[in-house]
Amino acid sequence: MEEPDGAGSTTGPVLNPTQQEVLDHLGASAVQRPTFDPGLARSLRAYLDDSVAALIDGPDGLGLTDAQRRDLPLYVSKHALMTVHTCEGMLVAESTVPFAWNVHIARGTIVHKAIELGIAWDGDPIPRMLVDEAIASLTESTDSIGDWLYGLGERERAELRAEAVELVTAFSEVFPPLEARWRPVTEARMRAEPHHGAVVLSGRPDLTLGQARGNVAGKVLIDLKTGAVRTHHTDDLRFYALLETLARGTPPRLVATVYLDSGTIRSEPVTEDLLTAAVRRTMDGIARIAALRLVKAPAELRGGHYCRWCPALENCATGRQFISDLDNPDRYDPD
Repeated sequence: MEEPDGAGSTTGPVLNPTQQEVLDHLGASAVQRPTFDPGLARSLRAYLDDSVAALIDGPDGLGLTDAQRRDLPLYVSKHALMTVHTCEGMLVAESTVPFAWNVHIARGTIVHKAIELGIAWDGDPIPRMLVDEAIASLTESTDSIGDWLYGLGERERAELRAEAVELVTAFSEVFPPLEARWRPVTEARMRAEPHHGAVVLSGRPDLTLGQARGNVAGKVLIDLKTGAVRTHHTDDLRFYALLETLARGTPPRLVATVYLDSGTIRSEPVTEDLLTAAVRRTMDGIARIAALRLVKAPAELRGGHYCRWCPALENCATGRQFISDLDNPDRYDPD
């Protein structure tokens, strides 16, 4: 993504300070774009292939039975990786809860659809119109969200619309208008299948801008967030950078998290060291997810703030103790 000619000039779009900061932060001239060795992607693929092969088929691997092998491929998402590195017990607990749409989950889907429509829409559509069009499109779809939206009551639909409009409005006030030459894409699908598809890695960053030119990096991967900064936000984007590299051969130039409610941005340039750390974290996660899901290995429990939302909290002594300590007003030493 290159900064457009005349950005901030009287002939270009009039940007507020936050939009200008985002543009300055994400944009780059041709000389600022790094060049990567074309062998990097091959070495990352080889590491994953060899590591997954050793895990699945090696003499020191999981030792899967024929019945357990029928549970392959093992699907691994950014959420699964985040959860297994946070608390293995929570990963196991979440697998027992069937997926169900709710306002919070549907809101994100609608916001991303509205942003997608806004990118392609002629003129300057208002957020409310984009949200209404997104809801209409998703309601008419054959996906499960369509049935869920169709059955919503008026109050729930109004609450959902209001929350979505708030976020789409925040996006329009934080991001500069996205020009077609920046190649903006929402929720681009990424996928890798090491060891002949025994494991499937997948992800969809909220927004991508730019493209690589040969071995010269140019793409920016962006996640949109609300609320507090979390460590796993950085890990999520590094996972996306890994998938982009495996799929395209050239890494992205930059990964960034944009917090819509605060108008702040956190980013880091993609380097070989970043990708090496990402592939090792991913393989560590694959190994533990495979052990938990395929051979039912004991889960390691780790208490944290996330315990409040864990479906296993009621029966988890570790989680209950952590929450009790967290809620104890005397937990800090006054000295």
